[in-house]
Amino acid sequence: MSALDLFYPARTTSSQRNLSIFSLLTLHRSRRALAQLDARQLADVGISEQNARAEAAQPVWNVPKNWRI
Repeated sequence: MSALDLFYPARTTSSQRNLSIFSLLTLHRSRRALAQLDARQLADVGISEQNARAEAAQPVWNVPKNWRI
């Protein structure tokens, strides 16, 4: 199964596909923003620097398990 199969199953509507694309873009932007936070900001939200770096390094197609069909 390719990454596209997760977001473009045969019976999706165009609005569902658009939402999936929007979700991927949002995830990408969130990970980019996470990479920009300094140690104090990460401590404020309760995320270690190591976890933040690991999450920010994930490719955009590596989505949370609850997003998968």
